[in-house]
Amino acid sequence: MSFSTKIINWYNQNYRDLPWRNTTDAYKIWLSEIILQQTRVAQGLPYYNNFINAFSTVNDLANADEQQILKLWQGLGYYSRARNLHFTAKFVVENYNGVFPNSYEELLKLKGIGTYTAAAIASFSSNEAVAVVDGNVFRVLSRVFNVDYDISQNTSKKYFIELATKVLSKKQPNIHNQAIMEFGALQCVPKNPNCLACIFNDSCEAFKLKKVSELPVKSKKVKVTKRFLNYILVKDALDNYEMNKRTENGIWKNLFEFPCIELESEIDESEILNQLNEQYSIKNFHYFDSFDVLHKLSHQHLNIKFYTIEINEAINNGYSFEEVKQLPVPIVLHNFIEKIVI
Repeated sequence: MSFSTKIINWYNQNYRDLPWRNTTDAYKIWLSEIILQQTRVAQGLPYYNNFINAFSTVNDLANADEQQILKLWQGLGYYSRARNLHFTAKFVVENYNGVFPNSYEELLKLKGIGTYTAAAIASFSSNEAVAVVDGNVFRVLSRVFNVDYDISQNTSKKYFIELATKVLSKKQPNIHNQAIMEFGALQCVPKNPNCLACIFNDSCEAFKLKKVSELPVKSKKVKVTKRFLNYILVKDALDNYEMNKRTENGIWKNLFEFPCIELESEIDESEILNQLNEQYSIKNFHYFDSFDVLHKLSHQHLNIKFYTIEINEAINNGYSFEEVKQLPVPIVLHNFIEKIVI
């Protein structure tokens, strides 16, 4: 029995029933792929449903306000993807008459779509015979065929794409691609896979050689930057709060936040108060000592503290606390806002 036949048979018995698998609409499949990048299905599913409910067509998404999109995206991180989502929707409306492309070559022309995403959309929407290669596929292929090439290297990625194409079902590429990704997500998992119950345990080279835990090989390490952010809830006599919109490029571009003092190292609240006294006429000052957060991102560790001050002067263009709750903010601020009592 061929690799493809085995994995499709397994998939037909074990697949998860997910909404983007019950459609050939390239727009909806694209939405699911962007949302699920570096996100578990359980976390991404409610976001997908919320986006489909709010924007059932690419025209709806194109015509939406960016602030609404960022608010719906809140909690997924990588906010540039949400901005690219909006840009691409408008591009499709303007250049494809609102019909989302479903061929691999056309999809590669769209912002935010690389080789993996283009292959996934083309395969799942139009059954195009192009291999999908993501982290799950790297893991399955490296173990079954004992490929010890470093997957962080471009030459290795090229080899894996060639191997994935070689074993791809030409009759059912859409099902095959779904199957190998699902197999990696549910059966051939990163740590402690149940190899004895695996459909490939009689042919898996890594299993035979006792190398399952060693594959796939990935040597590239991410350099992590530490940042120290001190957020200040500035409240005036009218119970309005100061909120700033981040306009510079960065992970939180176009999101709102409280005034922030960013430092190279941690300092105590007395030093924060000294800095604030230079800018505001302060009546009351409070440090939310039970809300300290270490927020870990892929390339950054954010050490976050929260303070509040009451000031005498009125805040220009201030927001009530209820209005603050409606703004798109980084998830770490959203969690804080939901917990505190004002």
